[in-house]
Formats: sequence, structure tokens, C-alpha cells
Amino acid sequence: MKATVEVDPFSRTLPYIPAMDSSELIERYDRLASKRTGFRNRNAYFHGEIIDRYRFVIPDGASVLEIGCSTGDLLAALKPSRGVGIDFSKGMLEEARARHPHLTFLEMHAETFELDETFDYVVISGLLGDLEDIQAFFARLRTVTRPDTRIVIDYFNHLWEPVIRLAEKIGLKMPTRFQNWLPLDDIENLLYLNDFEVVKQNHLMLMPKGIRPIRTWVNRYLSRLPGFRKLGLVTMIVAKERGWLRNPDDYSCTVVIPCRNEKGTIEEAVQRTPTMGHHTEILFVDGNSTDGTPEEIQRVIAAYPEKDIGFLSQGDGTGKGDAVRKGFAAAKGDVLMILDADLTVPPEELPKFFGALIESKGEFINGTRLVYQMDKLAMRTLNFIGNKFFSTAFTWLLEQRLRDTLCGTKVLLKRDYEKIAAGRSFFGDFDPFGDFDLLFGAAKQHLKIVEVPIRYRERRYGVTNISRFTHGWLLLKMCVVASRKLKFV
Repeated sequence: MKATVEVDPFSRTLPYIPAMDSSELIERYDRLASKRTGFRNRNAYFHGEIIDRYRFVIPDGASVLEIGCSTGDLLAALKPSRGVGIDFSKGMLEEARARHPHLTFLEMHAETFELDETFDYVVISGLLGDLEDIQAFFARLRTVTRPDTRIVIDYFNHLWEPVIRLAEKIGLKMPTRFQNWLPLDDIENLLYLNDFEVVKQNHLMLMPKGIRPIRTWVNRYLSRLPGFRKLGLVTMIVAKERGWLRNPDDYSCTVVIPCRNEKGTIEEAVQRTPTMGHHTEILFVDGNSTDGTPEEIQRVIAAYPEKDIGFLSQGDGTGKGDAVRKGFAAAKGDVLMILDADLTVPPEELPKFFGALIESKGEFINGTRLVYQMDKLAMRTLNFIGNKFFSTAFTWLLEQRLRDTLCGTKVLLKRDYEKIAAGRSFFGDFDPFGDFDLLFGAAKQHLKIVEVPIRYRERRYGVTNISRFTHGWLLLKMCVVASRKLKFV
């Protein structure tokens, strides 16, 4: 039975097409089930790009739920340890079970599904247009998500509606019913109404068909540039549950203090570091100091037996990044913090970072020195300019706002750090500072990055271990690596 076209009582120009009832819609998709593979093969490049983007977001071995799974090809391509697909079409599910018998497929309607488990990722691919009540659907998602679950949504850019309708008419695309054509802002608002927030969003595929070299160049490079970024065929969103309050007394904290020739600030660091959560560990990691820093640390440990102070030697390793990684690996706390031993970031500021994390304002809390007025000699002019450049570059690369990439103070949950460490091979071990290793990793894991302003103080002991020109050149190379790995893929 065909949907009847009527005159919209609120418009004299646009036709109103009432929604199909559920049984009619199911019957339609059942009829199309056997043709689904043919349509996918006809648009192999498009579907291949969608799969690649999902695989970029979702690591192998995660637990994944796909709502509106169709024949299950996308779910299977993600290689989940536990993969569940739900769809209301028996025909589609029969195809899915035959093609991917190792996965679980359940016959359920997207707007009324019931599952008694949660997942690492929830995939919603091309589904929003078929839903009667998207807000109610997003509300139901709360039954299958946790605070660390990522919801990944792709949907056609509403600007492409005429092109998609034409593709359906000439048989290039599988026909669908009359769709909800939602701008990105509307999807974001509907998520917000159900206590979800967007971590990252972008547009893909400026040219879904065409000659391969030209198509590749347009989609990989041109589509990422200002003026073209919002014109892609597909909108992709990564979202998470919005902030929820944790009990700070349920969490312990480890403050990792990398140090090299910082003897004069060791005791002060211990005295000024506040207790956070139900227990705070202070862990010094010494990078082969020659000014007596290791001996000073041992003296301070003996002088403050009431405090949990640890000491690690960096050994053959070099650079702050290596020291941070060794410190985080040995840390006992649930919350991991970095505090530079020069105390240019006051230890008294650390509870602000702890609070932002525990209150779920963000999942990766980064300090920024570029909000408040800083001490006169705290940062040299060239360093300041460099920081401004890198903050602009990384805001574009990571698709999350970053004002200060090189502030040494960074805070995250240990469980999230372990995910970053497990995926470190994606970028490689090339960062001697540790800042970029963590920022890149947080972006790749789609953690929500939030910045806490701090007052940056002048160093009062020793000299900086950073060479502006040598390390500046290295940072520039890191930006190139990040652009290849995160942006132009």
C-alpha cells in the first residue's frame, strides 16, 4: 500500500507525506533484503569509506551494539568481541545471520528495543531518518550505555537531499521512505535533551563517486579545508553520556612528578601538594639528575613518613615523556596527574583538575597557562608565540578546542590512560615531552578534553630542559604526523 500524498495544512507549497505504519515499513525492508548486497556493491567506495571511519573510531575487540543493523556487514567489519545487531526486518536479519553467524542478531524495533547489557560502543548508521520519535529513541539508549560508552552516528547531510533522491530514482541507492532530514545542530540538540553530549563531529565524502585519484584527493584533503568541511555527504558524530557526579572519596590519586636537576623544589612539592580523594600518592621519577635530586627525594621520603611518597629512577630512558609513562605504569591511584617539578604550575591548583574530572566535566583535563596574566619571566616571547601556533593547529587537528598544548599538568583516569597506552602504536613512540602522546591518544580514544586555567609562575630553581628551536622543530614534525594519522585519512 502506497503512502498518500496530501496537502500540508501548514504550507501551500510543500507536500506532506505521512509516515508509513510499522507493518508496511517492515514489509518494505523485507522485500529489499535480498537486494541489499547488490546496492552495497554498486556503491562499494561509499560503504568502504563508512567502514573505514567506523574502524578508525572503534578498536578491534570492543563490545558493539548496532541499532538498525540491516545485513550486519558494518558490524562484522568492526571485529567486535561481542557484537549484537538489532533490526525490525526479518528479511534483513535472515541475510545477516547467514552472512555473519558468529554475531548475535535480534529482531527488535529501534524505538522499543530492550536489552539487559551495556556496550563499549553503540553504532547508529543511517537510521535516524526512519525513526518516528528520535528523542524517545535517544532516551532508550541510556539503557545500553555507560559513562565510558561512545555512541557513533552517521547520517546523510541534509544539504544532499536532492542528490540522494535522484540517486534513488535512477537505482544507484537503495530506496527509503520519506526521511527526517536533520541538520547537525538538531541532532546535537536531541542528544542534549537526553543527557548526551557530542565529543566530536565532522563531515565526510565531498565526492562519493568519481575517478579514483581525484576522488581520493578531494575527500582526503579538500574536504578538510575551511569552506568545504561542512559540505560532505555524511555527517558523523561521536557522543557520550553527559557529566554525572562521582563521589571523590571513591577515588585515589597519584601525582607523578618528573624531575631532572630539581633538587631545590622537591620538599616544597611535597609540602604544597594537597590530598585529593581518599588517598594521594606522590611519585617522583628522576631522569638521572646530577645535582643531588635523588638523594634529596630519599631525604624527603624519610622526613615525611605520614605521606605516601614514591621514587623511580628513569634508568636508560630519556625525556619527560618516558618519565611520565614509567610513572603512570607504576602509579597506584585511580586518577593520574602530572606536576612539573619546577612548580611553575602551583600544586595548590591540582584540586581544580581533580574536581573537573570527578564531576565529569571532561575525561582528559588539560591545564592552560594562556588565560590569566603570568609572571613576567615565566614564558619567553618566542615560546608564547609557539604555544599560540600549536594551540591553533591542534584545535583543528583534534577537532576539540585546545588553548595550550604544552602545559605540563594533565589529569585523567588510569583506566582511560591504559586505553591510550594500548593504542600507542597507532602514532608511534616519538614524543620526548609526553604532552602530545597523551593529547593524540585522548583524541584517538574520543575522550572529552577540557581545559582548566592556571596561573603560570616563574621558575625559581635551576634552568629549563627545553631547547626552543630543536624542540620546536620536533613539535612541528609531530603536527605533520598527527595530520596524517588523524585528519587526512
